Order: sequence, then structure tokens, then C-alpha cells
Amino acid sequence: MQEKINTLKSEFEKNIKTVDTLASLENIRLSLLGKKGELTSMLRELSALAVDEKKQVGSLINELKTYITEALKHKEALLETEEVNLRMIKEKIDYTLPSRRVARGSIHPVSQVMAEIQGIFSGLGFVVAEGPEIESDYYNFSALNFPLDHPARDMHDTFYIDNIEPRLLCTHTSGTQIHVLEKFSPPVRVIMPGKVFRSDADISHSPVFHQIEGLYVDKNVTFAHLKGVLQYFLDNIFYKNAPIRLRPSFFPFTEPSVEVDVQCVICKGKGCSMCKQSGWIEILGAGMVDPNVLSNVGVDPEVYSGFAFGVGLERIAILKYGINNIKLFFDNHLYFMEQF
Repeated sequence: MQEKINTLKSEFEKNIKTVDTLASLENIRLSLLGKKGELTSMLRELSALAVDEKKQVGSLINELKTYITEALKHKEALLETEEVNLRMIKEKIDYTLPSRRVARGSIHPVSQVMAEIQGIFSGLGFVVAEGPEIESDYYNFSALNFPLDHPARDMHDTFYIDNIEPRLLCTHTSGTQIHVLEKFSPPVRVIMPGKVFRSDADISHSPVFHQIEGLYVDKNVTFAHLKGVLQYFLDNIFYKNAPIRLRPSFFPFTEPSVEVDVQCVICKGKGCSMCKQSGWIEILGAGMVDPNVLSNVGVDPEVYSGFAFGVGLERIAILKYGINNIKLFFDNHLYFMEQF
């Protein structure tokens, strides 16, 4: 038995010197120390020996087992280190190589226009307020002086959610005026960006689009203030002395009211499908806040006055960037978006 132990030790020492992978090392371990390994089998054979011989041989086997176990651990550590070093050499990073180009996104043109408009009006002392996209009939229509038979209340023009307790997708950001005036007493100077929804779709209209509403309420506010603010805004969003025109109009929540048009940038006023051959594009609606609207929120129209205006962001972007179809803003094609 002792000769067998010495032979086993010699073979192990010879094999462990030539092993060069962790997998091969594991095979050696299993062949010696596994359930069916040679050392394990020798331990089972001890039961057939005499007591004195069993003690002597058992001690030799345990010494060999300890020796093999320590040698395997040492060799495993060496092989793991070699493997890591080889992988580091193989996967070495050359820091002198140019880096991979990281694709950078861009801000959506409508978001760019929204940020630019907010910046313009912030310079005039306006603060930003936001309202809900799902609105009650009261805030969207009644409080803004819309009569019950107004066409905008028709389901062909407005996306109603239910009729029992009328709720709808807001058709304009004007309802936020009411929320603001209910919470804050004049003077109020605020712009209200938001997403709005109308049953309307063609080359220059979309069922979903964005607006920024403006509201200024204080003592002695006049139409001259409104005109000055609008001229300042259009001069900054387009260019100095951009051709514009004001047309008398009607909105239930303003009196008097105007439509503000800008010369079509697509055809330069000659007439095209975008401007419907008129040479002008309606850019915003505005007017002096109707006294009934002020009364609805507890503001005395005999003391306070104000003006309001609503701007379509997609229309501003169309004019600034010369885009000929509003649907391009929502298609999200890379060839279009990468231009911005």
C-alpha cells in the first residue's frame, strides 16, 4: 500500500507540472479526490487492513491528501492569474485610437420653439403655468363666456369623454386662465403652454397640437399694451419688423378681439397651399379679456382689465423653419428630425 501511495504522489507531481488549464486541473482533482478518485478508493480499502497497519497507512494517505489539496490550490491560483493576464493582453485597450462616435439626439423643433417663446416672455416678466389636458366643461367653455349653443361645444369639433358630467380633452389652453385667476389675485402676468385637441386635420391642422396662452391682468391695461407685447414677441421669434397684420375677429372670452397674421414664409406672400393662396398665415388670436370672464373668477372688471392671446406652436415652427406639412412634426422620421 505504501508503494502505491508513493507512485500516486510521483504521478501527481509529474501531471501538475504540465497542466495548463483550469479544466485539466479539475480533472486531476476529480481523479484523485472525487467520489471515484484513487485516494478515495484507498481510504475505503483501509477497513481490510490490520489495526496497526490501518493507522500507519491511514496517516500516509491523509498526508498525501493534504499535500495534493494544497498543491491543487496553489496551481489553481497560478492558472487563474495567467488567464487574467492573457485576457488583459488580448483585450488591451489602445487609448491612442479615436473614440467611437456617440450619436447625439436633438430637441424636437416644437420643443425648441416652446422654450424660445418662454424665454421671450420671461424677459417681459411673465411666469409659466400649466393646466390639465382633461378639462371640465366649466373651465373649457362656461367660465370663458362660451354660450351653450357655441359650435365648439359640438362633438364634431371637440373630443368629449362623457356627457353625464361633461369632461373633454381641452380644445385650448385658455381654461388655464381660469385656474390661475381663481388662485391668484391681480396683477397676473402668465404664459400657459400645453397640448390641445380638436377634431381637425389637414396640411396645416392636426387633431393634437400645442399652444401657448398668454394672460396679463392689472389696473389700466389697454389694447396698446397688447399690441406692443405682440409686436415685441413677433420681432423676437421671427425677425425685426416681420410683416404682420391685425384683423378684427371674435372670441367669446375677449372683447375686442383680433386675429394676427404673418406673411407666409413658404411663398413669400405670393399664395400657396399652405396659406390657401392668401399670402398670409394666421398665427395667433388675441384680445382684451371680456369683463364677464373677470367676473366669473371674482375679479372686478371696473377696477382691473387685461389682455390674452393664444399661439399655435406648430404654426410658429412651420414659419421659422419653412416646413410645408404639420404632420412632419408627428411622424418622427430621422431624416426630418436630424435637421434640428
